[in-house]
Amino acid sequence: MKIHEYQARELLENAGVPVPAGTMLESIEAAAGVYKDVTSQAGTTMAVIKAQVHAGGRGKAGFVKLIHSADEATEAARFMLSNRMVSNQTGEEGLEVKKLLVAAGVDIAHEYYLAITVDRGTRRNILIASREGGVEIEKVAEENPDAIIKQEIHPLLGLQAHVARKVAFQLGFTGKQVGQAVKVMMNLAKLFEEKDCSLAEINPLIVTPPSDAHPDGEVLAIDAKFNFDDNGLFRHKDIQALFDPTEENPAEMRASRMGLSYIALDGNIGCLVNGAGLAMATMDTIKLHGGEPANFLDVGGGATEEAVTEAFSIILSDPAVKGIMVNIFGGIMDCAVIAQGIVNAAKSIGFTVPLVVRLEGTNVEAGREILKQASADLPTLEAASDLGDAAAKVVKAVG
Repeated sequence: MKIHEYQARELLENAGVPVPAGTMLESIEAAAGVYKDVTSQAGTTMAVIKAQVHAGGRGKAGFVKLIHSADEATEAARFMLSNRMVSNQTGEEGLEVKKLLVAAGVDIAHEYYLAITVDRGTRRNILIASREGGVEIEKVAEENPDAIIKQEIHPLLGLQAHVARKVAFQLGFTGKQVGQAVKVMMNLAKLFEEKDCSLAEINPLIVTPPSDAHPDGEVLAIDAKFNFDDNGLFRHKDIQALFDPTEENPAEMRASRMGLSYIALDGNIGCLVNGAGLAMATMDTIKLHGGEPANFLDVGGGATEEAVTEAFSIILSDPAVKGIMVNIFGGIMDCAVIAQGIVNAAKSIGFTVPLVVRLEGTNVEAGREILKQASADLPTLEAASDLGDAAAKVVKAVG
């Protein structure tokens, strides 16, 4: 689960990580008043207004703007709330912007990158940091890998203060900046653990120029991103309350309610498979034969006729789908039962696109016979002998 930046900033502030003043708004009319409140609170005339969407590339798309007056705030809000944001992460259709963040602007002496995520290789949480903040960390890792600092976090003791201090010195913090940076790291690590995060990212973490109040500069979190482990959400009602369904794919939401694992892709061949590994192999085989999968859909090991019917309906809700491949391995499941469920589901929905079905496993011959007999009533239905045969047939059927 993802949340918006304004929500992430609130989590950071509650966890003891300093962030500039900011407020979320949802209307053009409110922009001027919010700008005045935020800048008055921070004692500045400079603010930044940002689109709140679950996609990157906002700045390059023109959906992050620096403003210096109430009129500029209104104009920026009008542009962002009246246009779809198109970036390299949204595709050509872009995303509708419904919420904005207005945050107090601050002078920046230096930008850093700081994040905690899960290292699947070591099975530990890992702290990632860099002196090159404010840019895409993937680009930094590719062009200058030596600029990335990685520090494993002890699975029982968590992030220890002396380890955080070592990272702070590696990043080049000096004077009282060191203590501030250590506090940010420690609080971020605690928040990551307590809320079952899969990613907690601050980019950029900044240091302000020296001032009377902060002779060594002030360490602040300017932008933040959080992802949460869906399997741990039952423990966190407060995090569940932050969920914004309007930012999710409607088909994926619909599948989730049925207990189906569905991810929309860009191809034209729908996939209905039982088992995540088999689903990955199915998509790879379709690609091998020159096709493009339209989705990942795992109906699980105990797929019911109701679930299969809903899965077909979800797949066909994508107008790009020109054919469907079903790949079922009947281990615990009886292939005859699954075959009948597929036939019933197909009849109830009314197929107009090619449907290629491959069955294997328990009672497979009876299942194949059911499919053969059903082909008279379902002219788009075609049985396949194996995975490669199924992929070849569906790719040929969709052209």
